[in-house]
Amino acid sequence: SLQDQFDNLEKHTQWGIDVLEKYIKFVKERTEIELSYAKQLRNLSKKYQPKKNSKEEEEYRYTSTRAFLATLNEMNDYAGQHEVISENMTSLITGELTRYVQELKQERKSHFHDGRKAQQHIETCWKQLEASKRRFERDCKEADRAQQYFEKMDADINVTKADVEKARQQAQLRHQMAEDSKAEYSSTLQKFNSEQHEHYYTHIPNIFQKIQEMEERRIVRIGESMKTFAEVDRQVIPIIGKCLDEITKAAESVDHKNDSQMVIEAFKSGFEPPGDIEFEDFTQPMKRTVSESSLSNSRGDGKSEPKFGGKSKGKLWPFIKKNKLMSLLTSPHQPPPPPPASASPSAVPNGPQSPKQQKEPLSHRFNEFMTSKPKIHCFRSLKRGGAGPEDFSNLPPEQRRKKLQQKVDELNKDIQKELDQRDALTKMKDVYIKNPQMGDAASVDHRLSELAQNIEKLRLEVQKFEGWLAEVEGRLPARNEQPRRQSGMYEPQNPSAVNSCAQDRESPDGSYTEEQSQETEMKVPATDFDDEFDDEEPLPTIGTCKALYTFEGQNEGTISVAEGEMLYVIEEDKGDGWTRIRRNEDEEGYVPTSYVEVYLDKNAK
Repeated sequence: SLQDQFDNLEKHTQWGIDVLEKYIKFVKERTEIELSYAKQLRNLSKKYQPKKNSKEEEEYRYTSTRAFLATLNEMNDYAGQHEVISENMTSLITGELTRYVQELKQERKSHFHDGRKAQQHIETCWKQLEASKRRFERDCKEADRAQQYFEKMDADINVTKADVEKARQQAQLRHQMAEDSKAEYSSTLQKFNSEQHEHYYTHIPNIFQKIQEMEERRIVRIGESMKTFAEVDRQVIPIIGKCLDEITKAAESVDHKNDSQMVIEAFKSGFEPPGDIEFEDFTQPMKRTVSESSLSNSRGDGKSEPKFGGKSKGKLWPFIKKNKLMSLLTSPHQPPPPPPASASPSAVPNGPQSPKQQKEPLSHRFNEFMTSKPKIHCFRSLKRGGAGPEDFSNLPPEQRRKKLQQKVDELNKDIQKELDQRDALTKMKDVYIKNPQMGDAASVDHRLSELAQNIEKLRLEVQKFEGWLAEVEGRLPARNEQPRRQSGMYEPQNPSAVNSCAQDRESPDGSYTEEQSQETEMKVPATDFDDEFDDEEPLPTIGTCKALYTFEGQNEGTISVAEGEMLYVIEEDKGDGWTRIRRNEDEEGYVPTSYVEVYLDKNAK
C-alpha cells in the first residue's frame, strides 16, 4: 500500500542521515588523531631540543648534532602540517556536514509531513463518499417501503381516503429524499475521484520526487566530503615533502672529517710525547733513592738534593711539578702493603714491603696520565673545593690558550659595549649643551666618569690576559719542531743528553735511579715558570696522625716514617689505601692508611 511505501522511505532516509552522522563522527575522530599526533611530535621535538646555557648547547657545534637539530626543527614544521589537516577537515567537512545534517532533518520532516497530510485528506474524502453512499442507499430503501405502503393502502377499500392521501404524500417525500441523496452521492463520488486522481498522480509523486532529490543531494554531499577528505591531505604533501627534503639535506651535510677535527681542536693539549726510555742494565749496581726529586739528582758527587727543595727542580711535564708527577704516577694506583704481622717493627728487618709488586712501567703511567682526568690534589694551584686559577694554569697549554683567547674576546666585547654607551652619552651631552632646555649637561658627567673607569679596568684586564696568552703562545712548540716539552727545560753539560727521560729511569721496585756511568750533573735553571707553582700555598692541614709502624718509603711519592712519630694529614684516604701526610714544609708524601692512626680536625676547612 501507499502507507507502506511511506514507511519504507521514512526508514531509508533516516538510515541515510545516520550514515552521514557516522561519517561526521569518523572525520571528527580523525581530526583529533591529527591534533594528538601533532602535539606528540611537537613535544618530542621540544624534549630533545638543547637546553639553553647548558653543556648540550655546546655539543651542537658538530655537523651531526646540527643535522639532528635541523631534524627536530623540521619535525616541528611537520607537526604543524598535521595541525593544518585537522583545522581544514574541521572547517570544510565536520562543520559543513553538521549544518547540512540539521537542514536535511528539517527538510525530511517537512516532506513526510506533507505526505501524511495528503494521505489524511484522501482518507477523509473516502469517508465522506462512504457516508453519502450509505445515506443514498438508506433513502432508497425508505422510498421503496413508502411506495409499497401507499399501494397497499390504496388497494384496501376499508381505508379512508384521507389515509390513502397521507400514504401517497409520504411515498412522494421518500422518493424526493432518495433523489436528493442520489444527487449528493453522485457529487461526492465525482469529487472523491477527482481528489484521488490528484492524490495519486500529483501530490504523492511530487512528495516522492522531493524525497528522492533530498536523498540524492545527501549522497552527493557525502561523496564531495570524501573527496575533500583526500584533498586536505594532498594539499600538505608538498610542504611535508619539503620538510623531508630539509631533513635529507641536513643528513647529507654531516661531515665526519670536520667533526673529528673539531674534537681534535677541542681536546688538543699541546703536550709533546715523552722520549724513549733507555735500557736498564741490572748487571750494574744501582743506587736506590727515597727522595721525590731523584729525577734531578746528580751522581757525580754522590749527594742528593733535599726533598721538595729549591726552585732548581726540573719538570717532566709542563704545569706539573716533579714531585706532583711522582705522586700521580705511584701512590694512587697501587694497593698499600698490609701492616706487619707483629707489633714490633724489629720483626720485619727491612720494614713493611713497599708497594712495588704491582708497579707498572713508567710509560704506562705516562699513558694513563695522558688519557685520564688529572686528580685535583696533583695541582697546588687548585684549592680544595675552589675554582680554577684565573690564568687557567691548571689546563694543558693548548686548552689554556683557547680559554685565554676566549676571555680576551669576551673582555673586548665588554669594552666595545662600554665605548658605545660612552659615545651615546657624549652625543647626549652635546645636545644638552646646544639645547639646555632639553636637559642638564652636567647630569651625564657622573655616568661618563664611571664608564671611563670601567673601560680602563677592562683594558687592564685585557692586557693581563693578553700577557698570559702571549706567554702560552710563546711556549707552545711549532708543529715542525722536535719534542722539547720535556727536554727543553734542562741544560745538561753533555749536549748529547737531550732526552729528559734519559736522565732518570724507573727501577723494578718503583724507585727512580740514575745510571752509575752517568757522572754529569744536571743544571736546571730556575725560571719564572717554576715560580708560578712554587710561590703558591701548600695544601692545608686537615688533621694529625700517629705512625703505628715504621714505614720506609722506597717508592716515588711515598715518605718514610718511624713508629710513634706524629705528622700532619693533608689528604684523606680516597679509597685507594693511601693517606697523604706532611712532616715539614719540604717533606710530604703518601703512607699506607693502615700504618697510621688519623685524627682529623673537625674545624679544618
